[in-house]
Amino acid sequence: MTGRRPGLRLASPRTVLAGVIGAGALGSGVALTATSGWLIVRAAERPVILTLLTAIVAVRAFGMARPLLRHWERLRSHDAALDDLAHARTDVYAALVPLTPARLPRHGRAAVLHGVVDDVTDRVEAQVRVTVPVVAVGVTGLGTVALCSVVEPRAGAVVAALLGVVLLVTALAWRVETRSQVELGEARAELTQVSELVAAQADELRAIGATGSALGRLDVAHRSVARCTRRQAWGRAVAAGVLPLATALATLGCALAARGSGHSDPVLALLVLAPFALAEVFGPLPDVARSWARARSSAARLESLLDASPAVVDSLPPDGLPPDGVPSATSQGRRLLPGGVPRLELRGVSATWDGTRDHLPTTDLDVYPGSVQAVVGPSGCGKSTLLAVLARQLDPSDGRYLVDGTDVRDLPAATVRDLVAVVDDEPHVFATSLRENLRLARPDADDAAIVRALRDAGLGGWFDALSDGLQTALGSGGQGVSGGERARLSIARALLSGRPVLLLDEPVAHLDHPTAVAVLRDLLRCRGGRTVVVVSHRPEGLTDADGIMDLTRPEVGLVGQVG
Repeated sequence: MTGRRPGLRLASPRTVLAGVIGAGALGSGVALTATSGWLIVRAAERPVILTLLTAIVAVRAFGMARPLLRHWERLRSHDAALDDLAHARTDVYAALVPLTPARLPRHGRAAVLHGVVDDVTDRVEAQVRVTVPVVAVGVTGLGTVALCSVVEPRAGAVVAALLGVVLLVTALAWRVETRSQVELGEARAELTQVSELVAAQADELRAIGATGSALGRLDVAHRSVARCTRRQAWGRAVAAGVLPLATALATLGCALAARGSGHSDPVLALLVLAPFALAEVFGPLPDVARSWARARSSAARLESLLDASPAVVDSLPPDGLPPDGVPSATSQGRRLLPGGVPRLELRGVSATWDGTRDHLPTTDLDVYPGSVQAVVGPSGCGKSTLLAVLARQLDPSDGRYLVDGTDVRDLPAATVRDLVAVVDDEPHVFATSLRENLRLARPDADDAAIVRALRDAGLGGWFDALSDGLQTALGSGGQGVSGGERARLSIARALLSGRPVLLLDEPVAHLDHPTAVAVLRDLLRCRGGRTVVVVSHRPEGLTDADGIMDLTRPEVGLVGQVG
């Protein structure tokens, strides 16, 4: 696995600095309130105006410093958080690649999507939503205690007691949030999964009359999320009510402590208003408790998602050299692969996803360069497992997988994966332009290559009808895409990638018969000498294959030499 593990990280020099700057902003607010009180009371005594100039200048300085420091804090903290978010997402993607797809099915697509979007964001945002406010509130509160203690020790003790109450209330709010966080996470995952089902399979649900049942399940998921959210909100509501009350009592306590202190009226005003000004300082703490609980829960879910051993043991780095840097006969990954389209061989290969049983029966297969191999059989017979082995997403549990005569275990995993492009039965269309949907396969592709791939995939007429061409927005809020067009877009991606082996996993499973035949015929026509391995439980479009293997009878149907 490459990349850093995305554990919970709250403090960094930049976020701590942002917290200190935030403390300056909050402290300026407290000082502004206290100094203004002193100035108003002192001015009521009608002294010589020169005696007020210092306080007047201080009020102006604090008034200008507060928004300026707040703006500076936001720039520093958000810059640090956004930078960390970019790195965190990259780290998560790098950690997911070795686990895909063999170690992810138990989580489901909705859980993976939730993990790499919401959980990573919650974990990173804790730096802004937890670290910065805690540092700012802590420094400001302790500064206020010190100021009041110097002027009047009893008032300082009252403010210190206020800080203790604030700490206890915040801890209570955090505990309430934490207790419901797991249940809320499960409820949100269920809601995401059901929403994905309803949105992606609307036609299928309508066809079997299950729309009402699916919508009912969606309502249940919504109610579960709402119930958990209300339970969590109780803790924040208590904190939001208790903190102002505690601040008011502390203000009253400071007034009583200052009453018999013998200080002048302006100083008494400063002591009374100092704890009152802390009400704004303590305001973010209920949200701090919530963000802290969510960040911990998100970090735990991410660890659970990524805490799995890869299904592929990659003993060599991408350059094919062992750790000592000296190449050997079995470590020259790229030099063992001649140019052009490779020959793929399975010799007595079986494979398992979970180690409990063989999901691919013992299989022998020869796929010669440029050939078209069809693999058929009923659901559950091991067709997708066969493709996972060929794509080096799953290592054989027995037997040997050879690429141009070299066992894949003696090749870097990246070397083998660079040879294949996979088209699955549920191709994804991203909510971006048509160009970017295709450039995902080859970032350096120019527009001419993209258009050629679209035409080769049978989308020439569809593309010509788009008024915005490659700039056309697809997905949510953009150009609608039918099932056949979605399948062809996925094939266009595979063709654009330029990889010599195309692996198709039920590419026409959800299409009607004429569309399925047309899609596969266009693919085979424009494959350009590439090897194609297509698995299907339907015979449509497979008549042009060089060989057909029935996985229920793996001893027959091997592909012979092509050409």
